[in-house]
Amino acid sequence: MFTVPTIDISSYVDPAGAPADRARVARELDDACCAAALAGCGSDDGTDSASTGSLAPASTETNLAEVCPENVVVQLQWQPQSDMAGVIGLLGPGYQVDTDTKSVSGPLAFDGQDTGVDITLRAGGPAIGFQSVPSAMYADDSIDLGLVHGDQLIAAATDQRVVGVTPLLQYNPSILMWDPETHPEQQTIADIGKTDETVVVSKDQIFPQWLVAKGLLKQSQLDTSYDGAPARFVGDPSISQQGFANSEPYTYEHETPSWDKPIAYAMVKDAGYDVYASNVSVRADRLDSLTPCLQKLVPMIQQTGKDYVAAPDAINATIVDWVSQDVGFTPYSEGEAAYSAALLKDKAVIAPGSDGVWGSYDMAKAQSIIDDLTPILNESGAGLPTELPADQLFTTEFISDQVR
Repeated sequence: MFTVPTIDISSYVDPAGAPADRARVARELDDACCAAALAGCGSDDGTDSASTGSLAPASTETNLAEVCPENVVVQLQWQPQSDMAGVIGLLGPGYQVDTDTKSVSGPLAFDGQDTGVDITLRAGGPAIGFQSVPSAMYADDSIDLGLVHGDQLIAAATDQRVVGVTPLLQYNPSILMWDPETHPEQQTIADIGKTDETVVVSKDQIFPQWLVAKGLLKQSQLDTSYDGAPARFVGDPSISQQGFANSEPYTYEHETPSWDKPIAYAMVKDAGYDVYASNVSVRADRLDSLTPCLQKLVPMIQQTGKDYVAAPDAINATIVDWVSQDVGFTPYSEGEAAYSAALLKDKAVIAPGSDGVWGSYDMAKAQSIIDDLTPILNESGAGLPTELPADQLFTTEFISDQVR
């Protein structure tokens, strides 16, 4: 009979002599013990028993142990979903879901290998009291990276400046949606603005004020009471409502029994609001200290996003599994994940930039949206300088032009 020995990891150090992460050591020792146990317990038909699912160590080029925090903490902007695949795809097997902290932790894996550090992904939105990601990053020093939409990144530049190092999304897939039976004449957001139709949005969204400033909507149309629930739209199909192209068109038709039919929508991007979204960002005051880590990690994120577009099933399965383990999340089905992956590809939301590089920035585009949004945000009291150089908010330093 195989006996698992008692092992004291309190003084364990890695081969370089540095104290090792206790959780990682425990997991590695557990894997080793399981492997030993399996080796001593052959199956009746003479074949090997099931694999433990452990990862091979990464090569020198992709080993992060010497340059990154032992646990890379990433703050998401909402609950896990497919448009965050570029970072969720770094979560390796054996991950653990923590329903108390609305997070998941496991080995940071790339190309099927263990990079030598862990990753913790924390849900945002209701999980952090609906505060912005930059606010959470400045309130909690344990957060290394955050996903920040470009407009929110600009809005935070005065007091909570973060710097985008690569965008997961080339633009934000936000939409305004409506009932095509009630509004058969509507095709664009400008069409909504020609009416007195109520447009229900959340109070923290920036694009509605941009639409008003551009004359595409009227201020009197905006109702900022949107809470994410379908009840308002279902009960009053005369309204228009915010949503995301990779979510609501599917869920309202297939997973909302009280509606259960198609919706019509127009993408905000098609109205001219072309903003980099889900930027992997770091606090400005931590950029230098995290540079060695970002030099290796950012290309991994770029490649993971590219790989997701080609083969989304494995990452979708991880997302669906994580959500299923936490009853506090809105359900996320396999059907929605598959629909989302297809739309993100077909609409080039996850796509290479104009230079052909996945996860790249066009700094002229970044500067254009900064210049466009600054006066609009300042009208709401953002206190931004009239001139805000794009290289203070976005950097191409860590982006690999080899990810094509």
